[in-house]
Amino acid sequence: MVAIGILGSAGRMGRAIAAAIAEHDARLAGGVDAGGDIRALAEAADVLVDFTHPRALPGNLAVAVETRRPILIGTTGLSPDDHAAIDAAAHEIAVLQTGNTSLGVTLLARLVREAAARLGPGWDIEIVEMHHRAKVDAPSGTAQLLGAAAAEGRGSSLGELAVIGRAGLTGDRAEGTIGIASLRGGSVAGDHQVVFAGPGERIELGHRAENREIFAHGAITAARWLAGRAPGRYTMAQVLGL
Repeated sequence: MVAIGILGSAGRMGRAIAAAIAEHDARLAGGVDAGGDIRALAEAADVLVDFTHPRALPGNLAVAVETRRPILIGTTGLSPDDHAAIDAAAHEIAVLQTGNTSLGVTLLARLVREAAARLGPGWDIEIVEMHHRAKVDAPSGTAQLLGAAAAEGRGSSLGELAVIGRAGLTGDRAEGTIGIASLRGGSVAGDHQVVFAGPGERIELGHRAENREIFAHGAITAARWLAGRAPGRYTMAQVLGL
């Protein structure tokens, strides 16, 4: 039975994972928050799950590497420097970083990539996401994940194609770009819609999270899969065998 240690145990996701863990072939090794003994938790766990804050990532990665513990990183709002640190850690331990641990969103990303590849640049791509009022980063990690999948389908990167929000006299839409808009309000767990708009028709691919438990179950499934893996940077798509 895989022992899971939660970094950010008092947060929304940390509490959801702790509540859902009994439904899986796993056990809770414990949890820590800011100021807690991360090393002691790592030594008691087979795998770490990190839903904290980008500021905590360097320290969390350092302990994971020192204790040789795999780590799943679900923290969003990461910078290029954060991703570089994750890449470096992945040479030493197994790391799975994702903007969304939902199994449904993982499959959606694959569908978005395939649609973008087959429809071509003549179809405009727009992504709309909505989350609860307390979410501190935008666009969501999931919107960026879906945008990256669309860009990959077009043989490019999200950094080259993304248009984040629009205001004022923006002029005509540039062909091939990927628009992302963010909405915030209420208690929405997470809604994402990817619109492919072509001449005279539209295709809409979407996902609605009805509760946070789906992310917890996905995180536990991924953590169990990650435990015992060789060093490397893994994805949720690999967890599903996509």
